[in-house]
Amino acid sequence: MKLTPGKLAGLKAVSDARGVIAAAAMDQRGSLQKSIGKERGSSADAHDLEEFKVLVTETLTKHASAILLDPEYGLEAAKHRNGKGLLLAYEKTGYDAATPGRLPDLLDVWSVRRLKEAGADCIKILLYYTPYEKTAVNDLKHAWIERIGDECLAHDIPFFLEFVGYDAQGGDEKSLEYAKKKPEIVSGSMAEFGKARYNVDVLKVEVPVEMSYVEGTKSFKGEKAYTRAEALQHFRDAESMTHKPFIYLSAGVSNPVFIETLELAGESGTKFNGVLCGRATWKDGIAIYAKQGPDAFKAWLETTGVENIENVNNGLKAASPWYLKYGASSLAELG
Repeated sequence: MKLTPGKLAGLKAVSDARGVIAAAAMDQRGSLQKSIGKERGSSADAHDLEEFKVLVTETLTKHASAILLDPEYGLEAAKHRNGKGLLLAYEKTGYDAATPGRLPDLLDVWSVRRLKEAGADCIKILLYYTPYEKTAVNDLKHAWIERIGDECLAHDIPFFLEFVGYDAQGGDEKSLEYAKKKPEIVSGSMAEFGKARYNVDVLKVEVPVEMSYVEGTKSFKGEKAYTRAEALQHFRDAESMTHKPFIYLSAGVSNPVFIETLELAGESGTKFNGVLCGRATWKDGIAIYAKQGPDAFKAWLETTGVENIENVNNGLKAASPWYLKYGASSLAELG
């Protein structure tokens, strides 16, 4: 694998001095709007989303290597990122629930060219994916990712692909049954999108286990899908599916659960390359913002929010530099 100058520059821009991606995520749109509205008891508007993103960005980027934002509500926040790297989301929020297969869509008035012109160092796409979906549905998704990969290649900018698994049969993704399927869903997705044809540079992946079902962890709730030893092996098995750099997403879990997850990844010996962590750092502040306003939220971010992200950074001691996946022993060696 050889990195082009633009891809190398983009990856360096979002990494820390070690070559680890310690990025914060703040590209939530529809879900954030609903959460603020629910806590407030009245609907949230575009101003709320923009203000929330600015507050998170200006505080947390002091402790992160980069921030992931969306171009719909996040461009003002991008001006407050303390000189750190910028990833911009290219997909529309959510998916059309009326259509089977959770099909994705791109933002209407954006392209990779335009995102790069807006200051993006890297492009991020979220895709709902399971290897167990109907072939016709996954064929559409594969072609879609090929197009985006080629677009990023043409504009010489790194492509981060985030895939989130689901139950193709419509089952509950929080259930014990789904927890048992999850290792294969994550591993199968990593194997697919690590293929050269997609031109993905960094895979943003879920951890291959559901922590509340891992026996012998603090997160365990009493129903077992895997022993601790089996969970550790699932981490190793997922890693073996790709040669590409990969980072973990926090998937909306609490800060303590995500920290324990990173500890488990470290214990397994998995050479993961960082995180793109959103809700595990700022989710608990939504109620503060909604009920007490921006000043109270800023005060919360500067204390609890910073503590949360420092916990994540501490968990990243187990991470490995992404440049090792390119056969380099230092960033300087890549140019």
